[in-house]
Amino acid sequence: MDRNLTALKPTLVWKHFAEIVRIPRPSHHEEQIRRYILDFARAKGLECREDEAHNVYVRKPASKGMEGRKGVILQAHLDMVPQKNNDKVFDFEKDPIDAYIDGGWVTADGTTLGADNGIGVASILAVLEDDTLVHGPLEALFTATEETGMDGAFGLKAGLLQGDILLNLDSETEGELYVGCAGGLDANITFPYRSVPTPDDGRVAARITVRGLKGGHSGIQIVCQRANANKLLFRFLNTRPELSLCSVDGGGLRNAIPREAEAVVLVEAARYDELVAALKAYEQVVRAEFAGIEEGISIEAARCERPAQMLPAELATKLTKCVVACPDGVQRMSTAMPGLVQTSSNLARVVSDGSSVKLQSLLRSSVNSEKEALGEAFEALFTLAGAEVELSGSYNGWNPNMESPILKAMTASYEQLYGKRPAVTAIHAGLECGIIGSQYPALDMISFGPTICYPHSPDEKVEIASVEKFYDFLVQTLRNIPER
Repeated sequence: MDRNLTALKPTLVWKHFAEIVRIPRPSHHEEQIRRYILDFARAKGLECREDEAHNVYVRKPASKGMEGRKGVILQAHLDMVPQKNNDKVFDFEKDPIDAYIDGGWVTADGTTLGADNGIGVASILAVLEDDTLVHGPLEALFTATEETGMDGAFGLKAGLLQGDILLNLDSETEGELYVGCAGGLDANITFPYRSVPTPDDGRVAARITVRGLKGGHSGIQIVCQRANANKLLFRFLNTRPELSLCSVDGGGLRNAIPREAEAVVLVEAARYDELVAALKAYEQVVRAEFAGIEEGISIEAARCERPAQMLPAELATKLTKCVVACPDGVQRMSTAMPGLVQTSSNLARVVSDGSSVKLQSLLRSSVNSEKEALGEAFEALFTLAGAEVELSGSYNGWNPNMESPILKAMTASYEQLYGKRPAVTAIHAGLECGIIGSQYPALDMISFGPTICYPHSPDEKVEIASVEKFYDFLVQTLRNIPER
């Protein structure tokens, strides 16, 4: 494996990214990356600070003759999604990401790469470092804990930013300019229970495992109609009422489509082989349903140690029925922008801990009323089953402005560089632009970035050639910023 990222171009971008992947920075553990940026800014003699929400802010004066241009804020988030393959031994709070070059891509060995949003961070640092660039007044805003709740953007105070234009470097398809995004809402559901002893009735324990799914970003990849491991697991359990549910552990982060899920059940010893055969038949059904979408689906059972406790039968039935009925995936497509998801949900997590089963779903919509209505549907379903439902973390989307001056300027810059117009679109994900824009409503905003595939999964990779095109476009955009 070729791990020499610093041999790639643009040199400064890859130099910083090679350092960033070595810095542990899962959400809520961003101390080291903040220190890296602040130390860098101070060494360059640039004004910098960390605010109460743990955002990092850096200011760079305009280059000579560009003082009269509009001020530009370059923005990216500090944290990354910590996802790994089950067989990968890795501690995201301590271990450096093992990034390497794979043909025309950079990826990581068995974990997320953190190009989302590490490439954006590295590109901003490259701009701050390179004193040969032509640009107006610059501000850099590195926001905290975006991936698990956009904490930094929500904590951003009015009066800190002085610029007129915000360039968010957190989109994932080169050649596309994003002018809008979805809002979001968290649905947190809890089924409290008191464990019951597993009866001494001769039944054996089996661990049912769903794995091999692609997963991915629950906003960007939701349109791909990929399978949800939690839904597949409980769909099967719903067909086998003779099984007793002892525990469940499915999915991971709220904004990642679940790739794996498992449940420990009790089954009559004489019917164990029947269970294995039923799972194999179910696997074939699911493979056929997701043909062309999911190639690696694996659903199987294995004998395991018999647990001492299990879920009460009534609770297990209610949980199973609710997960089967729970809205998941694309709920509505946009009629205004073909191909864009308007409303979706992602049942990201189902996990038992001996005293409760907790479920988490992230609801998204570019239409605020639809987002709220979907939350009401979740509350109605799970409340009827006796669960506690909390709807929280609501944030609005970012409405497109097709007459945006920076949109026109960037379209012209892209045509000048590459001889074609960029695509102008919106994204079904929660970009920080919507939240920052609510605090700074006068900002003219665009989001763009290089091509990143499979973010939020261990298959994440960034296209090397697209990074160079993206960075050259960023530099050209700064050169062509309009006057105040």
